[in-house]
Amino acid sequence: MIITETLDQASRELLMPSESDSPFAPFIWAGQASEPLTPERLLHLTEHPSDAPVETTDLDYLFRNVAQPEEWHDAIQQANVAKFRSLMQVLKTNLEDLHVYRIGSVEIAIYIVGKNGSDLAGLTTKVIET
Repeated sequence: MIITETLDQASRELLMPSESDSPFAPFIWAGQASEPLTPERLLHLTEHPSDAPVETTDLDYLFRNVAQPEEWHDAIQQANVAKFRSLMQVLKTNLEDLHVYRIGSVEIAIYIVGKNGSDLAGLTTKVIET
């Protein structure tokens, strides 16, 4: 299965909690894994302005509020926790050197990026933080 299909299947129907409720979208940057992914290079690949703010974090931190079961979760929330945990496992299994990038300050583009052979691949979504 092509990596974008695997990621699409694993992230289907999941949304990052935010005012935007944006779905995840898989992407692949063919042949781009040979050079380090610097913030400047990321901005170029994603066609964001070269002065856009970029933060890095890790996958566990990104999903800290959606992949942790809580006593007060209802059945739907419990099912979503399981789906986010499964998504995290798919990402960690299929992508090497995995990083999370946040571009922007209020409307934030999130890129979960890792190496898949000679390609860079992952998921992107958006959140709004006020």
